[in-house]
Amino acid sequence: MDEGKKMRAEGEKEKGEFRHIVRILDTDLDGKRSVAYSLCGIKGIGRRVAKTIVVSSGIDPRAKMGELSDDEIERLRSAINTAERRLPRWMLNRKKDLITGEDKHIMGSDLLLKLREDINLLRKIRSYRGIRHERGLRVRGQRTKSTGRRGLVVGVTRKKLLAAKAKGKTGERGK
Repeated sequence: MDEGKKMRAEGEKEKGEFRHIVRILDTDLDGKRSVAYSLCGIKGIGRRVAKTIVVSSGIDPRAKMGELSDDEIERLRSAINTAERRLPRWMLNRKKDLITGEDKHIMGSDLLLKLREDINLLRKIRSYRGIRHERGLRVRGQRTKSTGRRGLVVGVTRKKLLAAKAKGKTGERGK
C-alpha cells in the first residue's frame, strides 16, 4: 500500500497543484466541479454556452477545473474572451444591440451594468415596461390579482373590523 500512495503522490506532483478556486472574469470558480459546470458560475454563461466554449478551446469538459494546468486555463480565458466568434449567432445573449446594432455575448459584471442601463432607458422613454419597473410591479404580463403580493395582508381582516366595532360600541356606552 505504501508503494501505491507514493505513486499517487508522484502523479500529483507531475500534474501540479490542485486548485480549489480558479479565478476567471473576476469570478471565483469551484475547482472540484467539472470545467463545463464550473464555468456556469460566471454570469452570462449557461450550461450549453459553457460546453460549447470548452469544446471549442480543446479542453475535456468532464475534467475537473482544479486539475487544469496554467496553459489550459489561459486557453479557456482566451476562448471566453472570443466567445462571440466561437458561438453561433442564435446562442448570443445580446443580438442587435440597441446602440451599436452588433451581435454580442456579454458576461460577468458587464451583464449587470447593461441590464441596469436597459431598464433605465425604458424608464426614461416612459414605456409600459419602464413604468412597471418603476412601480415594482410584474413586467412580463403575469397576473397580479392574486399572486405576487407582499407587505401587509391583503383582504378583509375580520378581527380588526370586529375590534373597531367593539371599541365604537363601548365608547358610546361610556358616554
